[in-house]
Amino acid sequence: QVQLVESGGGLVQAGGSLRLSCVVSGTIVSIRNMGWYRQPPGKQRELVSSITSDGTTNYADSVKGRFTISRDSAKKMVYLQMSSLKPEDTAVYYCNADLTYSTDRVWYTSNSWGQGTQVTVSS
Repeated sequence: QVQLVESGGGLVQAGGSLRLSCVVSGTIVSIRNMGWYRQPPGKQRELVSSITSDGTTNYADSVKGRFTISRDSAKKMVYLQMSSLKPEDTAVYYCNADLTYSTDRVWYTSNSWGQGTQVTVSS
């Protein structure tokens, strides 16, 4: 009933930029926090950035000043603008949303994930 789809990943040289997008679909009642996580090769998934429904943002220290998260609540989308990319930013990036959806007029809460998009930064 809920689907998150990321786009915008790819291969970029160090110092370059990419913009990730994520759209949420389904019978969505409300979306609270949205965020981006990443999983580098051989490492655990980690929080990159998050944004609340009122626009409060949070960033991992490693990306502060380089990445910017934003959301369009009407379109049910979240974005991650990544600049000054470094090889250590290479990872699969996942969209995450804390939301409420409905099925047959019953409401459910869910913490949902996208399938991930690969970001590779070459040196």
